[in-house]
Amino acid sequence: MFMDKKVKKMDTFDVALVKLSVAAAVLFIITIWNPAMDWVHSVNPWYFLIAFIILAIRPIYRVYLKK
Repeated sequence: MFMDKKVKKMDTFDVALVKLSVAAAVLFIITIWNPAMDWVHSVNPWYFLIAFIILAIRPIYRVYLKK
């Protein structure tokens, strides 16, 4: 409940900044931590695309398709 109230105060620019900061943090972690970089290089890139599609289905549906 507490976080719901806080998130409702955010606008689209705030949400975009959160997404970009998470992406930057992930890139930082895989850059400085060699086992993470090795894992990223060893995984088939199509798995990341599949994960992206699965994770994006609900938000895309709720924003663009649900009436």
